[in-house]
Amino acid sequence: MNTNKFLSMIAIAGLVLTSCSSDDDSTVVNPEEVITTMTVNLVSDSDTVTLSFFDEDGADGPTAPVPTVSGSLSANTTYNGSITILNETEDPIEDITEEVRDEADEHQFFFISENVGITTAYTDRECDYDDEAGCDNGNTNPVGLTFTLSTSDTTGDGTLRFVLRHEPNKEAEGVAEGNIANAGGDADIDYTFNISVQ
Repeated sequence: MNTNKFLSMIAIAGLVLTSCSSDDDSTVVNPEEVITTMTVNLVSDSDTVTLSFFDEDGADGPTAPVPTVSGSLSANTTYNGSITILNETEDPIEDITEEVRDEADEHQFFFISENVGITTAYTDRECDYDDEAGCDNGNTNPVGLTFTLSTSDTTGDGTLRFVLRHEPNKEAEGVAEGNIANAGGDADIDYTFNISVQ
């Protein structure tokens, strides 16, 4: 009986030591970035419209984002769009846009509009941000830091939603064309602006 107790104590001690060792070796893989600010610049031949939000404590904090829309979009107009993402809780301010470029194969923006005749098209690809990869060698999936946005002759109020997915399935049906339905992945940004087309 003493032998059994002794062996049981050794087994329990081994489990405790293994658990401690496992905890010491654990690492956080790909932690989520704090994103406080997104700015979308839309530039046409005659007009510039800026959409932005500021969320002082990031997406998980209790403070709601504060949106700013500089003006209405013009009907029957094509805009060149670009997106900047920041973490303003850091000093100096951290440009998250650089991380999205560096990990272009793991990120993709999706643009979803309602009640207004808007279409979008990607103008950047993963290989645009990879100095070692030529676009002739594949790696041509979209990212969405730059894009075009075209309005139709439909006027009125609607919404424009920007979703940045982390690790989407870029090979899934429709994803390369901007259809979010099969994308999967996790949302780093998911924000909807109220907009107007005049």
